[in-house]
Amino acid sequence: MAEQKTNPSVKDSKLKQGPTLSTQTYLRISEIRENTLILKNGGLRAILKVSSINFNLKSEDEQNAIIYSYQGFLNTLEDPLQIVIRSKKLDIDNYLDNLREIGAKQTNYLLQKQTVEYVEYIQKLVEYADIMSKEFYVIVSQDPYRSKNLTFLEKMFSFINSKDSYGEIKRRRKEFEELRKKLTQRLNGVKIGLENCGLKSEELTTKELIQLMYEINNPIASRYQKGDEWDQSDIKDDQKILTEDIGTDIDESKTQEIVNQAQQK
Repeated sequence: MAEQKTNPSVKDSKLKQGPTLSTQTYLRISEIRENTLILKNGGLRAILKVSSINFNLKSEDEQNAIIYSYQGFLNTLEDPLQIVIRSKKLDIDNYLDNLREIGAKQTNYLLQKQTVEYVEYIQKLVEYADIMSKEFYVIVSQDPYRSKNLTFLEKMFSFINSKDSYGEIKRRRKEFEELRKKLTQRLNGVKIGLENCGLKSEELTTKELIQLMYEINNPIASRYQKGDEWDQSDIKDDQKILTEDIGTDIDESKTQEIVNQAQQK
């Protein structure tokens, strides 16, 4: 009796593909250090968190002044700039925790009961009303010269196949200091331009960048697993991982083989 052939399932095809790659393989970010996002192509990104103003509450003269200042700011830009408006569910967990502590310390029973009821009311209001908050960011970029010479197809394939290698890590290390100086100059120019528009800006620190990337890539989990108390000493970059796993004195060909094996785990 002939063996009946069946169509391979999706599950079977996945099993034949070998070990599952880490999520990090598909991210463009290689590491975060010195208040900077470092991309796998060697590019650097700094992020400014910008305050907001209520334009509609301003007088006509004030509105015109803001418009002209913003127009002047845009005209002074010589490099690309990215403006991001992020909407997220309002997070007042710290505020509610403080109220619970205050309620627990109340000696008056009626005040204690009223505080507990107020906390429950606010918690349900935020949960069911789906109240959103907005955050405003300006992303300043500095890319190495070699990345500007890539064709459209080369950029597309590098984005799709975003695996990292020891050679890229080594090259990024050499380029970082020079690119960071140029990025700082751009950053200062953007800050001054925003101040002229009446907007306050603050550069995100390394810990704040990690927190932001965590929340963006894990919108649901970040609501329950917060990273406020992360110990920064446990965060490792590419160089530290390579030094621990490979050692400082090792042949580059062997290093590449170990990196490939680590990516497959």
